Amino acid sequence: MAIEVREGETLGPLVKHVSQETINLYAEASGDFNPIHIDEAFAAATPFKGTIAHGMLSLAYVSELMTAAFGESWLAGGKLRAKFKESARPGDTLTVGGKVDCLEQRDGVSYASCSIECRNQEGEVIVAGEAAVKLPGSSK
Repeated sequence: MAIEVREGETLGPLVKHVSQETINLYAEASGDFNPIHIDEAFAAATPFKGTIAHGMLSLAYVSELMTAAFGESWLAGGKLRAKFKESARPGDTLTVGGKVDCLEQRDGVSYASCSIECRNQEGEVIVAGEAAVKLPGSSK
């Protein structure tokens, strides 16, 4: 199955609602039970003033966006560099989006380089970064 990709093409948006239940489920799946994520009383006494989502949960949403755009190619070897800018919190609505910045050929292999970001409902950037994915049909 060929994936048609063009420079300048937008990716997404993917919209996700973060709840404490979502955070708790992610803690179960990941084994990360840091109290800043799951203990509301503990988290209230921190500078965050409440629980925050795992950073990797936000990155999972980024990966979901890239999988929707590139399918198996992303899953088989996509690369992601990202910076966490803010924390996602219960009650946030996150919008993940991106753009294909350029298409390039290296050693007979076609790649798409993309910029990605995840914003909350206030427009604050939660995660920003770059992704690269080998496109199907490349010779190597």
